[in-house]
Amino acid sequence: MKPIAFVRACQWIALLSAGLFLGGCRPPGTQLTPVITFSKVPPADVGGPDKTGTIAGHVSGARPQQRIVIFAKSGQWWVQPNAAQPFTNLQSDASWANATHLGTEYAALLVEPGYLPPVTTDALPNPGGAVIALATTPGQGTLSDTADKQLAEPRRLQFSGYEWEARQMPSPRGGTPNTYDPANAWTDAQGHLHLRIAKSGDGWSCAEVSLRRSLGYGSYIFVVQNIAHLEPAAVLGLYTWDDLNADQNHRELDLEFSRWGDPLSKNAQYAIQPYYVPVNMFRFVAPPGVLTHSLRWEPGRVAFHSWQGRTLSNQILVESSANARARVIAEHTFTSGVPSPGNESVRLSLYVYGKTRTPLQNEAEVIIEKFEYLP
Repeated sequence: MKPIAFVRACQWIALLSAGLFLGGCRPPGTQLTPVITFSKVPPADVGGPDKTGTIAGHVSGARPQQRIVIFAKSGQWWVQPNAAQPFTNLQSDASWANATHLGTEYAALLVEPGYLPPVTTDALPNPGGAVIALATTPGQGTLSDTADKQLAEPRRLQFSGYEWEARQMPSPRGGTPNTYDPANAWTDAQGHLHLRIAKSGDGWSCAEVSLRRSLGYGSYIFVVQNIAHLEPAAVLGLYTWDDLNADQNHRELDLEFSRWGDPLSKNAQYAIQPYYVPVNMFRFVAPPGVLTHSLRWEPGRVAFHSWQGRTLSNQILVESSANARARVIAEHTFTSGVPSPGNESVRLSLYVYGKTRTPLQNEAEVIIEKFEYLP
């Protein structure tokens, strides 16, 4: 009878030979398909610019120079952590980790060095070409019914020849949390945009629409009906904003109409950010009636103008025309700290300023007749 040790040795030799044989049958140059796994997943959340977490994972089968691209879903898929830093490097052990804004779902793509990810997308790219592998995972935990409602399919509307998206997620703009209802933004039979602050339970629901494309340098023109009726705690903001990139102060350029809670304050201002730098703000009085406002954004310079009445775009381009000059109510040019274009979009927002001793008492509505952009 053979010793047990000898039998076991023969068994190991047979298994090793079989493994070498099977390995030898693989065609030369064949590689295993890379697989992405998650080791840390942030919470499921409605998202927003102020909510971040850490996401991490590992890749098996990756090659040198390949990188990870992270997306978070909040209505759409948004590249993470921002548009200026869309790539996450693999460590020597093939692990990866980075910050991300929160969302309901998260995705990680393994990509080749030449891949250029979109800033936002309705659908993730399928593996193929420069996209080597894709993995998705839901956020940790569950969302409340309110959050689920906020993450419904975005409501879009047409205004002045552009497509806009109505905000449905809360925002801290105004110093306190504001809720937004897409039903508070609509266009009428004349094509005018209505923005409303409406009573909602014990508080208010606000309105905001954002342009679904970036325009960059050029003239932004807004024709706005009377805003003199707004209470001191109401704010109308016509501004640019880069949601994903905090560099250059989110590329924020502001036309704002509010007394910021002070009944004796002027009711309008031009601003660039940060607003607390004295030279970054110019306040003035916007009179009753229809007004036309514009900002002309150029490299290192942004010029704001406001006119009484409906001022035509050709008059705005020729600022020295007698007709236009006669109706100018305010103008100011900033030449320091002016951002350069990126992924900003135009936002039109009517919301409540909460840091005041004179809180809002009544519902409010503003009508914007027209938006125009000229390169």
